[in-house]
Amino acid sequence: MISKIIGAFSSDIGIDLGTANTLVYVRDQGIVLREPSVVAVKSGTSLVLAVGDDAKRMLGRTPGNIVAIRPLRDGVIADYEVTEAMLRHFIRKVHNRKGWIRPRIVIAVPSGITELEKRAVNESAAAAGAREVHLIEEPMAAAIGVGLPVQEAAANMIVDIGGGTTEIAIISLYGLVYSRSVRVAGDEFDESIVQFMRRAYNLMIGERTAEEIKIRMGSAYPQEKETSVEVKGRDLVAGLPKTIKVTSSEIREALLEPINVIIESIRITLERCPPELSADLVDRGIMLAGGGALLKGFDQLISEETGLPVHVAEDPLSAVAEGTGRLLDELDFLKKVSQPGRTS
Repeated sequence: MISKIIGAFSSDIGIDLGTANTLVYVRDQGIVLREPSVVAVKSGTSLVLAVGDDAKRMLGRTPGNIVAIRPLRDGVIADYEVTEAMLRHFIRKVHNRKGWIRPRIVIAVPSGITELEKRAVNESAAAAGAREVHLIEEPMAAAIGVGLPVQEAAANMIVDIGGGTTEIAIISLYGLVYSRSVRVAGDEFDESIVQFMRRAYNLMIGERTAEEIKIRMGSAYPQEKETSVEVKGRDLVAGLPKTIKVTSSEIREALLEPINVIIESIRITLERCPPELSADLVDRGIMLAGGGALLKGFDQLISEETGLPVHVAEDPLSAVAEGTGRLLDELDFLKKVSQPGRTS
């Protein structure tokens, strides 16, 4: 009874705690915040100077006494204190009018994280002001967010390509029949572009530039019209600023290795799928979510490699956050699909 009264006065929150971006869903309001998972701190201390958009603008541009860091790596917490500070900042930002009541929070986490890593997420959220913490695996959240009927006795296959991890799962009757969490995703795409520019042109570029190239020109499948773009960076030989022109086919070649890792993981997942559920996938196909789903032609390539229909979610970037939000309204559903969390 008391918890129901408290719930009436608090804004329950769903969080997609991503390596690249954090999205926050507030009950009855929808997604109210999308900001980079970046924190700027004073060098040698844990003093937070900026969080989110403000901190990302500092990446690669800070003086020696300021460090812009990403506290999550490969989908898990790499820096506990900074993650806690980032969560507290985001929770306060969306919950400021009801600060005297602590919210119930649903957080999406990679399906492959360890018990130790789960505890770190739980404790960070609790320390940041959560009344109750529920953890849900990212592929389950993404599947719910895009509207797949996860409660049915039939196969639902989701591939969620985020910043730090690619989550691949076959879901039936509220549970993951088989899942793989691969630490190859958007960040690896960016790093592959950085390495390609260094190898092919002796040009050093930063991760922000690599991300811009990926978004603008990245593709997984040959395009009808190939494009080119000018890239600015530092010449590794002369040490001076330099501009070169690269084509979309070169960038596709640069992305080949991480793309092949994801394709192979999809194949392994399909091989482990029970025969009865495999039959369902012939008609239902595979759903793509996450930022990586926006890579041009990725759906075509996966379809060609698997022989299955592939669909891209209507709003792939919001799928996980939408899933956490829907669970806030359906507590019975939440209990069936969530991991044990912390109640305080």
